[in-house]
Amino acid sequence: MLEDFLNSIQNFKRNKTRTFLSLLGVIIGVAAVIIITSMGESSTKQVQDTFGTNGLDIVEIRSGFMRRNRDSITLVLDESFRENLFDGVKDIKKIWYKNSLSATLSVGEVSASVSCTAIEYGYLEMYGFQLEEGKFFSVSDVEEGMQKIILSHDMAEQLFPDGNALGQKIMLVVDKVTFGFKIVGITKDQTTGMETGTAFIPRGFYSKKIKPNPSADSVLVQVTSQEKSSPMVQTLTSYCKNLTGTDSVRVNSMKTMIEQVSKITETMSLLLAAVAAISLLVGGIGIMNIMIVTVTERRQEIGIRKALGANQKDIMQQFLIESASITVIGGILGIIFGILISLVLEYIKGMSFALSFQACIVSFVFSLFVGIFFGINPALRAAKLDPVVALSL
Repeated sequence: MLEDFLNSIQNFKRNKTRTFLSLLGVIIGVAAVIIITSMGESSTKQVQDTFGTNGLDIVEIRSGFMRRNRDSITLVLDESFRENLFDGVKDIKKIWYKNSLSATLSVGEVSASVSCTAIEYGYLEMYGFQLEEGKFFSVSDVEEGMQKIILSHDMAEQLFPDGNALGQKIMLVVDKVTFGFKIVGITKDQTTGMETGTAFIPRGFYSKKIKPNPSADSVLVQVTSQEKSSPMVQTLTSYCKNLTGTDSVRVNSMKTMIEQVSKITETMSLLLAAVAAISLLVGGIGIMNIMIVTVTERRQEIGIRKALGANQKDIMQQFLIESASITVIGGILGIIFGILISLVLEYIKGMSFALSFQACIVSFVFSLFVGIFFGINPALRAAKLDPVVALSL
């Protein structure tokens, strides 16, 4: 077998142009599969990096638009809902309430429109926020409704371009009503996760001064482990549907969103890789045609080998190995070129490089299969040649 492989290499050297054309289809097919799967892996990784790892154990409940009917019940996200939810559903670790409001922050002549979030104790820590300076809200800050505010780095820089925002007084205008707050914390830039608020106040203040005894805009349910986030989405959807009689309540989680995006990306990559693999089959047909021509050209060689005692199995093995050698070499070169091109494309796009080793193995094995499959017909033709006829030509 090794001797047949070495002989095939010598034959390739004697017919360089023909060999190159045979390799080209395989190289393009394998490289295309590697590039497509690599881009898909990189896109999935980019999505995961965008969302981050904080908050993957959180499921969010929002009361959406409801078409009223006789049997429907409006879902009120109040304290009784929190108590019943905690008692009625398993695998819940903690429940947070939050409210969002559009407001204007102003310092002297400088002002900015913000999406402000009224939060409970531990909310920012749960989402993995880090402080640039200052401190988070304490339990008493939230319960007593203290007039304290935490700003994002960008918002603090916008309102206080000279720095020193911590400890400063700031005005919050909501529905033409002005409230004074003290800045107690500045968060670092938060580039991942679902929480992108720029200003945070204690929910206790919101419920006492801005909107007394409010229901929550959103309920955030922290499950006991990340693996239970996706099942919890289905559980809470059914729970809320049983309460309201409608599908109006929106339940989602960051983990579910990542899984859905990843699944779409993987499906698209698989379809595109399958299309790219067709070029491998086209390359295989080209190899079969070239091998048939090779058999015709080497009839005398086949006749001499048979005259010296080679049987049909030996001749068939020789040409099968030669056909498979083309696709093996093409597969290896295709993987190398595919990785190099993927590196260049992902560098240009600013994406982190990700390689699917499974795709490399599958494309290599498939290229080997193509070589053997499309080499069977020429090998059989060579094996069945009559040595007398072959030598007489």
